[in-house]
Amino acid sequence: MLCTATPADAHTTLKEATPRPGSTVTPPSRVVLTYNDAVILPQVVVTDTAGRRHEAGRPQAVDNKVTQQLGGPLASGVYQVGWRVVAADGHPVTGEYRFTVQGGPTAGAAAPTATTSARPGAAEPVSGSSATTWWWVALGAVLAALVAGAIALVRRRSD
Repeated sequence: MLCTATPADAHTTLKEATPRPGSTVTPPSRVVLTYNDAVILPQVVVTDTAGRRHEAGRPQAVDNKVTQQLGGPLASGVYQVGWRVVAADGHPVTGEYRFTVQGGPTAGAAAPTATTSARPGAAEPVSGSSATTWWWVALGAVLAALVAGAIALVRRRSD
């Protein structure tokens, strides 16, 4: 039986991103994330070094591509993209990366948008041990519980 078993935990991975991880770009108008497989329930957070968020609206997932529009031109500086999707196998997948903007307005000249919010006390880019990471973990736990509940409900109805 072990010889014929196939891997059941082949989760999707991020295949490509625009802007590319570690790249230096002119101010982008959106972030596009492409995965190996189709994904659902996308979440994308784009923050600057002061912790301000720069998303405009909700991310859109079409098959294996997620697009997140940005709220206005990004000022020159370093930005972090944090993402979370649910793979076709039902498992949440998360990740983050940084890119740099050059040629944008200076940090003080960028007008805040309705979706920009400051996180008090955040002066450095978000790292793996930050509050943002805990938010992703908590959100993942909630979504995993919802998926498990939906599966249990479907099984109960089919009995």
